[in-house]
Amino acid sequence: MLSTYLPKRYCVSKAHVIDHEGSYSDQIDIVIYDRYYSPFILQQNGATFIPAESVYAAIEVKPKIDMTTIKYASKKALSVRKLKRTSAKIIQADGRDFDPKVPPKIITGILAIDGKCSKKILEKLKNFSEQECLNFGCSLNGTYFVIKDFQPWKENVAPHTLEYGEDKNSFVIFFINLLSELQKMGTVPAIELEKYLDMAKE
Repeated sequence: MLSTYLPKRYCVSKAHVIDHEGSYSDQIDIVIYDRYYSPFILQQNGATFIPAESVYAAIEVKPKIDMTTIKYASKKALSVRKLKRTSAKIIQADGRDFDPKVPPKIITGILAIDGKCSKKILEKLKNFSEQECLNFGCSLNGTYFVIKDFQPWKENVAPHTLEYGEDKNSFVIFFINLLSELQKMGTVPAIELEKYLDMAKE
């Protein structure tokens, strides 16, 4: 469904994410990555490996959404977000160059068939680190949550927005919020290919 309805600039695969130091994430159920600026996608022993710089989002798919599966998806999110991403200077055809782009925060989430993510459960997300916290959660039985502008929670500070609801169109809400966050990210950074070459030589 995501492959069909996302704009053509995005690809969707089950994959591991790798960085130029040879570290790699857990296998992620849904990796949304760049179609046009990803110079290489590796296939080895039936597994797909995607460079961290090319990744927009990492989403887990589970039968049920509850605190156990949210924690599981958060660990998967951390395994992707902790990878190191390079960013090269961009040179246009007219010779002008632009400073390397700061890589945007990778979007993470969980999709499930059943279960409800109550506000009581979501309050426990306050104990998660910024690298672990999920941006989205959606259950096809009609519940969803969205966390935007997340930073570590601090006393008397609300740097984030949390939306929770029950709606028969929960997946549509999830998808539109996902598109909105992808738009804000713009384009992934250009990869410093020389650093991956150094890894290949080792």
